[in-house]
Amino acid sequence: MTNRLERSIVLVGMMGCGKTTIGQALAQTLDVPFLDSDEAIEEAAQMSVAEIFARDGEPFFRARETEILERLLRGAPAVISTGGGAFLSEANRRVIAERGVSVWLQADLETLWHRVRLKTTRPLLKTADPKGTLRAMLEVRLPVYAQAQIHVEAGPQTDVSAMTAKVLEALHKVPDLFKTERQNG
Repeated sequence: MTNRLERSIVLVGMMGCGKTTIGQALAQTLDVPFLDSDEAIEEAAQMSVAEIFARDGEPFFRARETEILERLLRGAPAVISTGGGAFLSEANRRVIAERGVSVWLQADLETLWHRVRLKTTRPLLKTADPKGTLRAMLEVRLPVYAQAQIHVEAGPQTDVSAMTAKVLEALHKVPDLFKTERQNG
């Protein structure tokens, strides 16, 4: 018997919560594609997210993000990692709810800061006080992330395999997300 994914799993949460790392592990475990919405945007634009922000601004980026997310969700079921701000859009939340399952990887400020503090690819943290900016973003975004269908705590000491197992356990409680199939042989 195998479980086939019926809808896409969309990982949401703050930068540094583990969406890409956990998403890749989850996709491998479920034997489905892993898709990263930021990578898809970069591929379509032929420039980095930071370059898009610098050249065209955040509103332009967010509009492209919605287009890409809609396209990814029209495809075969996959594990999709979104940018930290993607779930803030009501249109994005709606299309995710219609075509997938949202999973919020929750992490506290110190865990997030530890993971992102040395990265130079975070345009929203290019401020005089990046940790303060991260704190403010987290406070604003928490009530929106809380609208995700599934919440999984991403603790600082939780390794990738344990976190993937926690997400899988939560996903198996979602009705009609998996279809059980008999294997021949």
